[in-house]
Amino acid sequence: MSSSPQSLHVDAADGIARVVLSRPDVHNAFDDALIADLTAALRTLDADAGVRAVVLTGSGASFSAGADLHWMRAMAQAGADENRADALRLAELLRTLDGLSKPTIARVNGAAFGGGVGLIAACDVAIAVETAVFGLSEVKLGLVPAVISPYVVAAIGVRQARRWFQTAEPFKAEEARRIGLVHEVTRPQGLDAAVQHQCDLLLKNGPVAVAQAKALARRMAQPGDAGAVDTANAELIARLRVSPEGQEGLSAFLDKRKPSWIPRPDSLSIPDA
Repeated sequence: MSSSPQSLHVDAADGIARVVLSRPDVHNAFDDALIADLTAALRTLDADAGVRAVVLTGSGASFSAGADLHWMRAMAQAGADENRADALRLAELLRTLDGLSKPTIARVNGAAFGGGVGLIAACDVAIAVETAVFGLSEVKLGLVPAVISPYVVAAIGVRQARRWFQTAEPFKAEEARRIGLVHEVTRPQGLDAAVQHQCDLLLKNGPVAVAQAKALARRMAQPGDAGAVDTANAELIARLRVSPEGQEGLSAFLDKRKPSWIPRPDSLSIPDA
């Protein structure tokens, strides 16, 4: 099986489906087309009895930079209802990836920010090159990583999430491994071998048992009604996107200026006791 939507390339052979985010000119950033293509591709692969595992990766130098700039600009000008619907489409993608009956491997070939981190967290296994950089930088825009939060918190835990969600600081691959976002870090030349090793292990196991083992792990950590979680998170990000702070943060980012809440250097000094 092979298909090539504009934003995606899917190829399956020997029981392994490889799904490649194919927007290297924008570091494989999300837009509505990519979200729709990826959701549809995952559902097709899930229904394909010949597919035993799915590998998700990016083309070019990055895994995924998160939201596309043009898409962000359009959403910044849209109303709350449109932003809510948009957020729910991303939630549907992540819920589809997380709930796939086939094992999934994130082949993290480069940088991952925002929604890209969400994709990694929603996969069962994540292997990253040592040069990869990660970030949850939404608060710099006056936003929060709402839609991806169930998966990121499940991967790294509440304690780590409280730090990285609030500071927005980038972190390296070894730190991503330490906090649980990725399982393994490898040199770039060893990435394909490391991914293939995981695929070989999976192919040795009973496919029904593997699917049930995945469902078991998810069931033991289910945070309640998934639809209610997605709706609440979509409401939150929609409200923040159209809020004064969200508008200022997005505008500043798109205009390549500092947002108004960043203090002047002379206001950062600590007063004498």
